[in-house]
Amino acid sequence: MKKIIRVWDLPLRLFHWLLVLCIVGSLVSVNLGGNAIEWHAYFGYCILSLLIFRIVWGFVGSTHARFVTFFPNITNIMDYLKGRAPKVLGHNPIGALSVFALLFILTVQASTGLFVDDEVAFQGPFTKYVSNATVSFLSEIHESNQVLIYALIAIHIAAIFFYKKFKGEDLIKPMISGDKEIDPSEEASYLPSDLGRASKDGGLQRTVALVLLSLIAVTVGYFITK
Repeated sequence: MKKIIRVWDLPLRLFHWLLVLCIVGSLVSVNLGGNAIEWHAYFGYCILSLLIFRIVWGFVGSTHARFVTFFPNITNIMDYLKGRAPKVLGHNPIGALSVFALLFILTVQASTGLFVDDEVAFQGPFTKYVSNATVSFLSEIHESNQVLIYALIAIHIAAIFFYKKFKGEDLIKPMISGDKEIDPSEEASYLPSDLGRASKDGGLQRTVALVLLSLIAVTVGYFITK
């Protein structure tokens, strides 16, 4: 019988799928142009709120949501690439690099969007606080950064297919159910300490996450409408 371990808590799973929806909505709306640019801004504000939540949750969330449990270093990256690293329940070292890269690039995109002025249909809520030169500089970063976002999304999707086809590991199912199924024959491939670290995902955990996200959303809403 397979061993079922809760890896991804509900707040983290909801963050993941809401972020996916907001990114898709943001990319679609910006390419539609016209009045849809307002929706692009709304999706951007939502992405910013979600990113702030994820960063905080990376310190106070459940076991495998915490950055300390999967922060990559040169040693474990090289061990993983050479096939010498044990399996992990959460993010492997390469997956961890992808996570941090996405969080960084998306944070740059969402934050610079607050200062964008396309001189046609949209002016960011924070443009009034900085010089025209700064607005121009941040607008250029916001536009050019899209290339990195497309690249990282493509790598992320490619990795999902790679792990499914060549390693027989479904990365999507655990992000939906929250659980990872470990076959008894595979348990020796994991560190015993890792198999004993299931993530907490109870009512208290979810309530704290809901309150935290609500406070962040209200705070972001306050500053962008101030």
